[in-house]
Order: sequence, then structure tokens, then C-alpha cells
Amino acid sequence: MKILIIEDDIKLREELKKSLKNNGYEVELITQFNNLVNDVVKFKVDLILLDLNLPNVDGKFICKKIRQISNTPIIILTSSNSEIDEIISLNYGADDYITKPYNLQILLLHIEAVLKRFNPKSLIIPYKNIKLDVSKSIIETNDKNIDLSKNESKILFYLLKNKGKIVSREEIMSYLWDSEMFVDDNTLTVNINRLRNKLSMIGLDKVIETKRGLGYIIK
Repeated sequence: MKILIIEDDIKLREELKKSLKNNGYEVELITQFNNLVNDVVKFKVDLILLDLNLPNVDGKFICKKIRQISNTPIIILTSSNSEIDEIISLNYGADDYITKPYNLQILLLHIEAVLKRFNPKSLIIPYKNIKLDVSKSIIETNDKNIDLSKNESKILFYLLKNKGKIVSREEIMSYLWDSEMFVDDNTLTVNINRLRNKLSMIGLDKVIETKRGLGYIIK
């Protein structure tokens, strides 16, 4: 999935670009703001991250103009915590509104939720010789499919989205809670063990590694 960042703060823009790429997204940037709407049209992206306080232009106006010509989802990222700005942005067609400073993991969850609403197919995640289809809660292989429970599917999705990073048990439970699934510590252990067993059925033994005292990682 490809995300367009419209942000004039160079340091923040580069940090956000790096973080999104580390989480599996392609990223495009707009660094000149004189002809924003026409520039946005040139990019074929799945989601736009739009700052409100841009040089010589009101981000709310840009949001409105983009929405008039495109259905691409827009998430406002702004230092403005004004309720009026939020109301106007949402009325002009923004799909979400997040204030700075923001927690990166929370932002990623908001991005995931917006993309899921607009394009359920975006939740098909490839890994080695399999594909995880979160919308169907199945692992697809060349010759068969493995059914997962909703919790197993969401856990595997979260680990794959953070591939190469250690994810704590608390982070996983928080993610499932945000997905409206209540999971306590014991239930998480049961789901992890069941998921490991199902992965071993298709030759992916020891894919989910335990880092004692830290959490889990998929490499």
C-alpha cells in the first residue's frame, strides 16, 4: 500500500517516511506546496497524510479540493487541537483527525483501520510461501488454506506488520483490545500456541520466536 505525506516540517516528514517504510508501506512525498491539488492528482496512492498548517495554504481547503476530485482516504495530522478545525476537516471529507505529537503505534492502527474500510484486500499480507488474508482469517498456501480464529489472524497480522521487531505481550493485547477483542494474558498464550501449531502444519516451525521477558518476533 502506498501513502502520500503532505507535511512541511522536514524532520517530521523524514521520520514519518522512515517509520512507514519500516512497517511495509510505500511512501511518496510532496515537498513543494505551490500547486498542491494538481500535484496530489499525479500520485496514485492508497491514503494521504495531510498537515493543516502548510506554507501559504490552508490544509482544510486542500482537503476539500482533494475530496472534490478523489475518494482517496485522508488522515489529517496536525498540531491543532481545535475542535473547530477537526469539525471543518471532517465536514470537508477527511476520514480521520490525529493531533501531534502522536504515538506511532496508534497512528499505524488508525492507518490500518482507514485502509481496511476503503480496501479490505489491503489486509492480504505475504510472508515466505504463504499469504495471510485477515478479512477471511485464513493462511493461503499453494495447495491448501488454513483457517484461523479471529484472534489468531489478528495476532499473526500484527506480528507480520512488525516483522523484524520484538513485540511485547502488552502491545499485542492492546492491539486486540483496540480491535474490540478482549484478550487476557492467559488467552493470549493459548492463541499464540494454537497459531504456532497451525503454522507448523504448513512447514513454518519456529516462525514466532519468544524473546524471554521481552515478547515475540517474526523474522
